[in-house]
Amino acid sequence: MKKQFTFGILAVLMASNTLAQDITTVSASNETIGDHLNLEAVASLFGDSKDLEDFENKLNDPESQISNLDLNQDEQVDYLRVIETTSEDTHLIALQAVVGEDLFQDVATIEVEKDSQGNTQVQVVGDVYMYGPDYIIEPIYVRRPVIFSFFWRPYYKPYKSAFYWGYYPTYYSFWKPFKVTTYTKNVHVHIHAKHTYKRVTVRRSTKAVYLHKNVRRTDYAVRHPHRSYAATRTVHRTNGTKTRVTTVKRTNGAQKTVVNKKTPTTINRTKTTKVVTKTGRKPVRSKQKEVKKTTKVRTKTTKTKVTKKKKK
Repeated sequence: MKKQFTFGILAVLMASNTLAQDITTVSASNETIGDHLNLEAVASLFGDSKDLEDFENKLNDPESQISNLDLNQDEQVDYLRVIETTSEDTHLIALQAVVGEDLFQDVATIEVEKDSQGNTQVQVVGDVYMYGPDYIIEPIYVRRPVIFSFFWRPYYKPYKSAFYWGYYPTYYSFWKPFKVTTYTKNVHVHIHAKHTYKRVTVRRSTKAVYLHKNVRRTDYAVRHPHRSYAATRTVHRTNGTKTRVTTVKRTNGAQKTVVNKKTPTTINRTKTTKVVTKTGRKPVRSKQKEVKKTTKVRTKTTKTKVTKKKKK
């Protein structure tokens, strides 16, 4: 009887879970490209640089190995060039991976803006292709970075990297990318522990968003949409539905991104009742009725026996 009672409770719980509210959560099915460049390390490096040229040198230092990006998959970490554009008190600094001849891919932007009170605000924004939407790191430095003093000088000339595919600085040499787990452990050494890194979802500067359109490059993203952040995510719902973005290769070599959906497995209450009946087990209520009937019959027989003895 205990087994029957437990079985009934489990059936009710499973049915209630099936009819529960539909809540959607997103989880990573595989590692994303953004895992190969820690933006907190980039923000820390930016605050410790004297100017943008020094920042680009530190970003590509083969000894520090801040980046682990190998977008073109040639077993060599991509060189990251720095491109700046300005408008009044706003500086937009784009970090772009050099992936081929005249082929560049935006990795992240650093948005520096001075407000009306003279305070300088910095946000490091990951590119949506690599990090997904609204991946923003807002560093708070323990002391005012030296690089800020260069931005507000009169007759300031925006910085533009002179390097491209096949032409790199003399100090630079390629290195082989590590596994993500190894890179994650190594890169934390270069994150300044005294700085604070807040994760926010809103960009402070609307002007920086406009400036980014003038310099943004998405050459790699256009050719490889299946490697984007969105293509390596799986949507899970509480009712069991799964939506996964996959890539289908055609015979002509082209690739097509397809969304596959899997419907949930629901509980059939009718089938559950049939299974119980086949085993020969009767419901709990029916057993209680049988017990009541037998007691009534027994009481009647005892009464008839007593009356017979009185007649004798």
